Amino acid sequence: MALGLLAGCAGGTAERYSVPPTEAAERVNIRYGSVEIRDVTLPTYAAGEEITLQGASGVLISSTDVLWADAPERAIALELVRHLSTLTGARVASDPWPFEAFPDATLEVRFEQLLAGADGVFRATGQFFVAVEEGRERSGLFDLNVPLSAEGAAASPAAVAAARGQIILDLAEFIAKNGLR
Repeated sequence: MALGLLAGCAGGTAERYSVPPTEAAERVNIRYGSVEIRDVTLPTYAAGEEITLQGASGVLISSTDVLWADAPERAIALELVRHLSTLTGARVASDPWPFEAFPDATLEVRFEQLLAGADGVFRATGQFFVAVEEGRERSGLFDLNVPLSAEGAAASPAAVAAARGQIILDLAEFIAKNGLR
């Protein structure tokens, strides 16, 4: 499936895929009025410009013909900013912090896995860290997944982009509830 998906896009011109916007359905109260997203780190395969999929044998497949529209680490940090701002009503910005007053908390997210699997599931696993000057510093593990497409349908690059968008929204909700309360 993955080889066919990437091979079908080959044709000399790279196709770029942006993550469609997703909307939070709920509001989450947190204990901080401002949060800085200091760092988002991704595995090498997920940090690159190419959209990477897992083949049936487990090998990771990518093509220079199927690309993300923006650098993944930057894009994911900005998605987290948007989602956490919307979910919590807090002032949220990515590093470098653009305001004079220091943030109440800083957030770091380290992905162990961010991958469209051969089983039709997009997975995100890793750890988050919430640092505060005085108070409850927290960390936690996350293990999230969303389906790549409707049952029986082959996953397209657009479906991978949509799944990544949904999983970052799910991650923002998870961090708001488990790390920022």
